Amino acid sequence: MGANNRLSLDSGDKLARSKVLVIDDDAQVRGLVLLLLSGLGQEADEARDLQTGLALAQNKAYDLVLLDVRLPDGNGIEALPRFRSSKGAPDIIIITGLGDPNGAELAIRNGAWDYIEKPCSAQAMRLPIVRVLQHRQIKQIVTPRSTLKRAGIVGDSPALNACLELVAQAAACTANVLIVGETGTGKELFARAIHDNSERAGGSLVTVDCAALPESLVESCLFGYEKGSYTGAEKSQEGLIRLADRGTLFLDEVGELPASMQKAFLRVLQERRFRPIGSKIELTSDFRLIAATNRDLHEMVRQATFRNDLLYRLEPVTIQVPPLRGRLEDIPDLVAHYLERLTAAHKTEVKDFSPAFLEMLTQYSWPGNVRELINAIEKAVLTSGPEPVLEPQHLPLDIRAHAARTRVRSRPGNGDAPPEPLKDAETLSLKEYREQAATEAEKAYLQKILESTGGDFQEACRRAQLSRTQLYALLKKHNLSRADRLS
Repeated sequence: MGANNRLSLDSGDKLARSKVLVIDDDAQVRGLVLLLLSGLGQEADEARDLQTGLALAQNKAYDLVLLDVRLPDGNGIEALPRFRSSKGAPDIIIITGLGDPNGAELAIRNGAWDYIEKPCSAQAMRLPIVRVLQHRQIKQIVTPRSTLKRAGIVGDSPALNACLELVAQAAACTANVLIVGETGTGKELFARAIHDNSERAGGSLVTVDCAALPESLVESCLFGYEKGSYTGAEKSQEGLIRLADRGTLFLDEVGELPASMQKAFLRVLQERRFRPIGSKIELTSDFRLIAATNRDLHEMVRQATFRNDLLYRLEPVTIQVPPLRGRLEDIPDLVAHYLERLTAAHKTEVKDFSPAFLEMLTQYSWPGNVRELINAIEKAVLTSGPEPVLEPQHLPLDIRAHAARTRVRSRPGNGDAPPEPLKDAETLSLKEYREQAATEAEKAYLQKILESTGGDFQEACRRAQLSRTQLYALLKKHNLSRADRLS
């Protein structure tokens, strides 16, 4: 143990100079952490409350924030996403005297690097600080996000940028990658970005849609077959695994892979060898695997419908693609991008869109994600005919009906408090306006989910396609009191 600690401390002594923010209302704790950081050669600022800390983080690009949970003006874990999306996109280490397993899990799920319980020794604090700063130094070697080839991935929101950071890291290594996300989020685009930015970009990206393949054809499609190996096999056929040699094999919707094939494919992953149907000779294939799913594979393992050992092989690197409702600030860029493409595809005049059109889009919850947005834009282009500007009335009926229902429900006398107007909207930058609108839209969506499920937390999770922890964190973020009464 002592040798390992010494190794970490030696590495820490060689750290490049980074910027660190310490937020804690305990002056003694702040002093201890500041002393440690000074010994590591780091630049440090301090704050005793959330508002001061947030103001500092908005104006200075920090690499690391050490954040207390119980502060005079709020809860550090609830503010964690705001720090993560601040100027420097810092990593976060939670330091708290509140030993709470649920809080620890919530902190990690919300993006914290580590969770340290007070009181703790200087050594216990020093080691995670060294590790996170070393991690950020290593990330600088990886392809910068700004130079990534990212065809079709549009936006600049904090949620999307965090995902692209992982794409850059995945592209720089050869490990298997699992891309997780809801239907319609564009998981294949992220697989393409990993391939195009990797050393295998010169090879093929071979896509296998596991959900579209009949179970009887999965083996022959993946492994290939010899002529005469079964009725109808009039000539030999190379399998997709062989076609991915020196390239990337992308298993889309891997959760749909039949149980019989899960075992067979596990061996392929381990050995990079396989036998075509009807062949006596084993072939090799040097492929890099990327898999994607919209299902909870860990839950499938618990239900014995997905192999645990295969899951371990799939997820050395896991990338969670954010749903569109989690990056509503990207909608203007997405609309502009797809509007240009769709008007060209339909050979119509270039069109613009009104502020009201954009506002209606940012107030919708997008259960179908980017795929649904593209469909809505295309319908608007076709519906608008020769009109040069897209307006709300050009949008699909479901989106307009949702907007009307939201407006009526939130008026005084309709059972809810009136909606608060965007604060000082005329003084906000466009980015600030989008962020505030996205926050209000997210809260309205959660309120609707709670009302429509009648307090059934499991059903609310299913409809929102969120885990219990994720939904609970969002309810706490928006101070929705019903969260305390759900079970």
